[in-house]
Amino acid sequence: MTVTFPTPARTLKIGTRGSPLALAQAHETRARLMQAYDLPMDAFEIVVISTQGDRVQDRALKEIGGKGLFTREIEDQLLAGDIDIAVHSMKDMPVDQPDGLILDCYLPRENPCDAFVQLSGGTLQDLPSGSVVGTSSLRRKAQLLHRRPDLTVVEFRGNVQTRLRKLGEGVAEATFLAMAGLNRLDAKDVPRTEIAPEDMLPAIAQGAIGIERRLTDENTASLLQALHHVPTGQRLAAERAFLAALDGSCETPIAGLAMLQGDSITLRGEILRTDGSEALSDEITGPIDQGAEIGRRLAQRLLERAGEGFFDWK
Repeated sequence: MTVTFPTPARTLKIGTRGSPLALAQAHETRARLMQAYDLPMDAFEIVVISTQGDRVQDRALKEIGGKGLFTREIEDQLLAGDIDIAVHSMKDMPVDQPDGLILDCYLPRENPCDAFVQLSGGTLQDLPSGSVVGTSSLRRKAQLLHRRPDLTVVEFRGNVQTRLRKLGEGVAEATFLAMAGLNRLDAKDVPRTEIAPEDMLPAIAQGAIGIERRLTDENTASLLQALHHVPTGQRLAAERAFLAALDGSCETPIAGLAMLQGDSITLRGEILRTDGSEALSDEITGPIDQGAEIGRRLAQRLLERAGEGFFDWK
């Protein structure tokens, strides 16, 4: 097919949330499209869309609906044709897209690891017993309590700047952020200690940017082909199949990370009781082209070990 490129008369509209990190991801997407097709900046328009997850900051995500809170309004505008593509943090994305939309373009993945953040620059291991740690992630809360049941966890939401302010105000003594977000924001001034996956598996798809489009928009599909990073797509195929088979959401503590080596993919996964009292982990290695099946198999293994009611609230 003949590809129609954006022009000053017909800009390509990029939908995104309005946080500094979301905007950085949208700007990266625009820059990659500009470079791939030698297009000027004014061939694109970045459209900021407010989501319920952004507007409601005083309640836990599980209380107001889970992952779709960061995508629903953006996807509504994509379906309506008000924007042409939507740029998402893949760790926020539900495993299923609304009818008429598809996610089949991923940018090269950033560092997927978590970062432990304390203004004094300390480490998680050095944190005194009884210290208060802030996080809005059930995964991080369960992992932390499993490893350090002597700590107290409080709800802690907001962007990087908000969380640092809360640390300064003494709401908590430490928190967690994603290394990918800190790197994309070039936040070198944020004191952090990278947590190795061996010590704390990250969220599914953490560090990856996905670009969503309308299923029938073949022109945009062709444009995005130049941006798609195949190895990231292969890793996410395994991780998101694992999540889907576990019926994962913001209400279930699930972690996982796929790594490629030669023609093989290794998927490590972990599920935890919500109070951190028990954690189950396993891994499977197999051919890259079987990543999704590996994800489903790993989920089934862990579910068989977990038994009924493993994720029930305590």
